[in-house]
Amino acid sequence: MIYLWAFLVGGAICLFGQICFDVFKLTPAHTMTLLVVLGAIGDGVGLYDPLIRFAGAGASVPITSFGNALVHGALTELKSSGLIGIIMGIFKVTSAGISSAIIFSFLAALIAKPKG
Repeated sequence: MIYLWAFLVGGAICLFGQICFDVFKLTPAHTMTLLVVLGAIGDGVGLYDPLIRFAGAGASVPITSFGNALVHGALTELKSSGLIGIIMGIFKVTSAGISSAIIFSFLAALIAKPKG
């Protein structure tokens, strides 16, 4: 049953993104930013972690989980380290994903020779 919920929740997030493109005529950058902010707000009000427990990868794979990770890391470190913990928490939780994006983008640019 977890696979069905993962599919439905992940599909609903993607459907929302597609509606932003088609109906509201948002650019990919605006849509991505909106989804990250919604994930951050979802974690801030305590709704995103229960969604991840319910839907698994359906909630943890889409871009909304990046916003969740940013806020979750910041709030966790804020409690243990104070105000400086906000910045430390953001980087602690998301550094692997950001580093991977930079490295793989560089490798893709070496292979594909981007237009510039």
